[in-house]
Amino acid sequence: MNKQEYLNQIAATIAQGPYRDDWQSLGAFEVPAWYKQAKFGIFIHWGVYAVPAFGSEWYPRNMYIQGSKEYEHHIATYGEHKNFGYKDFIPMFQAEKFNAEEWADLFQRSGAKYVMPVAEHHDGFQMYKSAISRFNAYEMGPRRDLLNEMKTAFEQKDLTFCVSSHRAEHWFFLSHGKEFESDIHEPLACGDLYWPSMPEPDHHNLYESPPTDEYMEDWLIRCCELIDNYEPKVLYFDWWIQHASFKPYLKKLAAYYYNKSAELGFEGIINYKHDAYMLGSAVPDVERGQFAELKPYYWQTDTAVARNSWSYTPNNDYKSPLELIQDLVDIVSKNGNLLLNVGPKADGTIPQEDQDILLAIGGWLETNGEAIYDTSYWRTYGEGPTKAVEGQFTDGKSKIFTPQDIRFTVKGSSLYATVLVYPEDGEVKITSLKEKSHDFQGIIQQIEVLGFEEQPVWERTAEALVVKTNDVRSSYPVVLKITVD
Repeated sequence: MNKQEYLNQIAATIAQGPYRDDWQSLGAFEVPAWYKQAKFGIFIHWGVYAVPAFGSEWYPRNMYIQGSKEYEHHIATYGEHKNFGYKDFIPMFQAEKFNAEEWADLFQRSGAKYVMPVAEHHDGFQMYKSAISRFNAYEMGPRRDLLNEMKTAFEQKDLTFCVSSHRAEHWFFLSHGKEFESDIHEPLACGDLYWPSMPEPDHHNLYESPPTDEYMEDWLIRCCELIDNYEPKVLYFDWWIQHASFKPYLKKLAAYYYNKSAELGFEGIINYKHDAYMLGSAVPDVERGQFAELKPYYWQTDTAVARNSWSYTPNNDYKSPLELIQDLVDIVSKNGNLLLNVGPKADGTIPQEDQDILLAIGGWLETNGEAIYDTSYWRTYGEGPTKAVEGQFTDGKSKIFTPQDIRFTVKGSSLYATVLVYPEDGEVKITSLKEKSHDFQGIIQQIEVLGFEEQPVWERTAEALVVKTNDVRSSYPVVLKITVD
């Protein structure tokens, strides 16, 4: 199918409905129940950038910025850019130890319910078989359809398969290579790895350096190819789709995806950042951050096990399992999901540090998952002195929670109060459940501590619900399951 035929197919699918490419129609979107029940997913940043494994997944951009640490590292390690450019890493990306079944087993044991590999990052290399460009993992490097192998293995483990596309930013991502003698130079044509390498704008300027219609049509077709060939249940986009030039194409993409997924028997979900999509037409995502308060709309945060990079580097600055479990609890209490990223090595193995973190989270969820999965928010998300800083890129520093920091979720007749730091003396005071509380005036029938045999002693006073235990000890959050009537 040539380009025009594909565009005609996209238009026909939109015309058939039920969704049209306008905000009023797309506003009929509703978040599917499975996504609200899942709460926890895995993100995977894996690509050619794992070969140099230096700095971050932005190595392909930064290696062409003169004077940067990546530029200096590249010359010292690989030589001048005119002789060894980013494209020359592709044959070194072999994925020789990649085993999708092993990944699926690990992710299932982590307690995650959906998995989202990056299908194409800003570098423009597709991790799947594609008719759009020969610069893909099926024709180069591993010479395998890595995305299809993941889809098959994940779905066999009942993990919902999703994908992300970071193609939008490719418009400018490699452009600095044109500023000196390198392997990035004209002529460049659609389908080339380095095409178009246009001047890099201010990343949050909504009008500067607008992509051409040719580029936007190529972007749309790449996205629709992913939908048609891999049927992802969630389609995630990075920030630059916020640019004004994308607006008509975003609506077309959403209408196509929602119509196509309905035809295939599922409800597709789009993750977006900032205000790229109209609120209510897709699910907003906060990168490396979260909301300070409960939100009336469903949302997601994406963050990584490492603070410094989304991809593998030998010196990753890892977060602790405790920090990530506390964040998961906090996010779920505020009506959100956590999408947690790992960065595999170029050979296809997942670093032991990443594995250890995922297994620790999975161990906690095995005991306490009923307070997370298939729950909803309560009248207040929680209580305590520690507040999350609102907004993106706020995870550079760990939050220091206290025994007074408690988060709530609810399911059926169970109200779950998760104590983010369990007190050494075993006494928990929940002020939201005090007598004559404006948050709760019902009847408490029973209180249990998930994962412990001890039956706590409790009473409601004018100041708080006071719960006392003698033998409960944990370095991780502890869940009090409160049966109410």
